[in-house]
Amino acid sequence: MKQPFDWHKEAEKQWNDRAEMWNSKSREMWDKGSRSTIIPFLKKHINQGRIADLGCGDGYGSYRLYQEGFEVKGVDLSSDMVARANKRVSNERISFVQGDLTNLPFERETFDAAIAINSLEWTEVPLKGLEEMKRVLKPGGKLCIGLLGPTAMPRVNSYRRLYGEEVICNTMMPWELRKMAEETGWSCIEGQGVYKQGVEEDLLQSLNEELKQALTFMWVFIFEKNAAPS
Repeated sequence: MKQPFDWHKEAEKQWNDRAEMWNSKSREMWDKGSRSTIIPFLKKHINQGRIADLGCGDGYGSYRLYQEGFEVKGVDLSSDMVARANKRVSNERISFVQGDLTNLPFERETFDAAIAINSLEWTEVPLKGLEEMKRVLKPGGKLCIGLLGPTAMPRVNSYRRLYGEEVICNTMMPWELRKMAEETGWSCIEGQGVYKQGVEEDLLQSLNEELKQALTFMWVFIFEKNAAPS
């Protein structure tokens, strides 16, 4: 008899299988590639404090945050990724644990900020991930989320759902994430795009945000957790 599909277990398996590939690319992405503008963008809004890297992969992005002066706690579903991250560096200001974005292994209001780059899409119910991020952030805490844009080839991970097949990727449009966030206790502070080669900055100036998002490889948001009503 066919076993019921377990998103969590399948996601962990697939990311363990991809760990070697990811490890070979992560440094280039953070230093020079699609993720190179994310930390400078984040630091416009917060430049110190305790930060959670949610979906940290092999930990290179966490290491870059650590170099910038943050105290970092990285979490990833893949045990292989976490093992690679802990081999990179581990001390009292940076460490890594295995965990699920929809059930984070942290106490409430632990962090000043969180970063989740191309990781919320890999949850079965993204709202649960967003609610967990809210839970572990202090009131007024900042959340930096990078979401695959319409031109990103990795979106193919969710394509087979059109055939009725089980997939482990919930691709969404940037406007969908923003609407969900604003409906559930977040304020959108700022957003910026990451574009493929061939999209020139001067061509974007006359476009509104919706059209800019339509051209992106990735759209990066800064959200703020709203204070609880008194």
